[in-house]
Amino acid sequence: MGLAGPAASQSPAGVAAAGSSAAAGVAKFQADKDYQVLAPAQPIVGDGAPGKVEVAEVFMYSCPHCAAFEPRLQAWLKKAPPYVSFVRVPAIWGAIPELHARAYYTAEALGKTAEIDGPFFDEIHVKHNLLGPGGDAIVDQLAAFFAKFGVDDKTFRSTFYSFAVDGKVSRAAELVKRYKVPGTPAVIVNGKYLTSGGVAGSYDTWFAIIDELVAREHAGDGAAH
Repeated sequence: MGLAGPAASQSPAGVAAAGSSAAAGVAKFQADKDYQVLAPAQPIVGDGAPGKVEVAEVFMYSCPHCAAFEPRLQAWLKKAPPYVSFVRVPAIWGAIPELHARAYYTAEALGKTAEIDGPFFDEIHVKHNLLGPGGDAIVDQLAAFFAKFGVDDKTFRSTFYSFAVDGKVSRAAELVKRYKVPGTPAVIVNGKYLTSGGVAGSYDTWFAIIDELVAREHAGDGAAH
């Protein structure tokens, strides 16, 4: 889901103000207008470490809005409070997104996520290599892509088709349904709130909403459940 109107760059001052106002108990944003409350609250993605607030991005590598969101998200993460636990959940809406989700969890299993995420978006949206012509050719292309990051063909394929990756893909599909995600990218805070750029209208506002919800959860010790 894209943003309505031109995307503004993130404003650190605006983000700080949103966080401080939420911590002080003054809500700037409203449920059903600026974000959706997930009722009942849904499971989180991670292990729910004490004192942490989970921020989960639901995304697809093939989504152009996700590609545009990526550098802004990475900039936000560099400034996010230490109690933020960031995770990704691939949306599995179709055969190619499912294979891309497998690639994401393969990278995660091999400890290559930080290396591969940005280049994977670039491969599709900058180099226009869609990594998805159909059939086994997709897996061959993905194996060749992973080879650029030091992953041999045998290791890639055994991980890609592993039971562990099967389980992660199935759980991602279930979580996206439970979160009632209408489009990508979307952000889920602590399994309780859904936010999107389409509702926020700009990146500045979107990150301010996320910050307020994160600060509220942390101030109320609404730690992962």
